[in-house]
Amino acid sequence: MVKKLKIFLTGGNGFIGKNILEQLGGKYDFIAPRSVDLDLTDTDKVSDFLKNIRPDLVIHAANLGGKRKDVETEKIFVLNLRMFFNIVHNRKYFGRMIMLGSGAEYDKRFDIADVKESNFDERVPTDQYGFYKYICAKYVEQSDFITHLRIFGMYGKHEDYSVRFISNNICRALLNLPISINQNAFFEMVLVDDFVKILNYFINYPGKEKLYNIGNNQRISLLDIGKKILEKSGKDLPILLKKEGFNKEYTCNNERLIKEISNFKFTSVEKSLDELFAYYSKKIVDFKKEDILFD
Repeated sequence: MVKKLKIFLTGGNGFIGKNILEQLGGKYDFIAPRSVDLDLTDTDKVSDFLKNIRPDLVIHAANLGGKRKDVETEKIFVLNLRMFFNIVHNRKYFGRMIMLGSGAEYDKRFDIADVKESNFDERVPTDQYGFYKYICAKYVEQSDFITHLRIFGMYGKHEDYSVRFISNNICRALLNLPISINQNAFFEMVLVDDFVKILNYFINYPGKEKLYNIGNNQRISLLDIGKKILEKSGKDLPILLKKEGFNKEYTCNNERLIKEISNFKFTSVEKSLDELFAYYSKKIVDFKKEDILFD
């Protein structure tokens, strides 16, 4: 019997972590302690943990902050960095590492439009979350054991439906509430199931490069997504656009990724919306209306 790859997964109870465990849990030997069981900001505990389990691979998906409703503080910035460096400091106890980065590394003060990996470090982000991810990416550039997957817009099952655009508006439609858009903008939206497939590739192959943009080359506006959600709902509901004009773009060039994983097929927004409507239709009775109406 072939021994399963042993993987230490951080953030296993988060949106992406839950999908990783759900979809790849039978394929690999995951060790995914919750934060109450392993404090990643505690240097000694992380060192002892890694020394004891000695995983083949670390997938670092844990984050503090980064959500629309989170308040950015220097404390969160420092804690995120401490978690990252507590892991890489113990590099001798594991094989490789996959770091989940963010498009915010390109600096969200400006339009991030069709950016390539070569555009990284043209600007230094000033927000706490983007700067944290930027520092990690700079470390990865100098490393020889980390693959950095730079995530842009991602959606799907297990995300926070109270704030995440697609899930929130699907829930609104199911409850006969208006579709809500703060301001229109162009985004790169990748279904989390597609990301897990990409991650599965990099679990088995380090990749020819160190940093990869995770995008699907399907630039789409929030207003267009809202209209598609409304169409899928089959209801006559208004779309509330709170601010006119366009907010900053958030899209990337995925040529490097596609060159690495040739013939990869991304799921269309239309198909994913059908699946998410079916998913939330079964769960909507358990949701709180006040959470759906978060702005």
